Amino acid sequence: MQPAAPVPVVIDREKTCPLLLRVFPKHGAHHHLEEFAERGKEPKEEVQVYTWMDATLRELTELIQEVQPAARRQQARLEFALIYPDRRGRNVLREVGQTSATRRGPDDEKTLRDLNFQTGDFMDVAIL
Repeated sequence: MQPAAPVPVVIDREKTCPLLLRVFPKHGAHHHLEEFAERGKEPKEEVQVYTWMDATLRELTELIQEVQPAARRQQARLEFALIYPDRRGRNVLREVGQTSATRRGPDDEKTLRDLNFQTGDFMDVAIL
């Protein structure tokens, strides 16, 4: 017998306060972890997004495309990673999914909740 699939939590975006997601897009590759070593001295190319835990990688892709022309190219691919401190306080980068500028893919519907995002984590996005 297989366990039942988890029931998705529905968020009422009219009644639920959004959270601040700090997104760091970069052309060609992810940022180096050293660039996040000191709070307040993160990379300059930051996009601040107010969103909810049910936001999908497709939604984030569309928001990034509004401010990053390279992400609008037909062949553009966006690779998402979370940056957060481990138990010892050192930052780690965990790749969580990728989307395409023009084609739908298996990671498009992953939500921040699915990715175990926690308030305070950074989202690093490599635009390839």
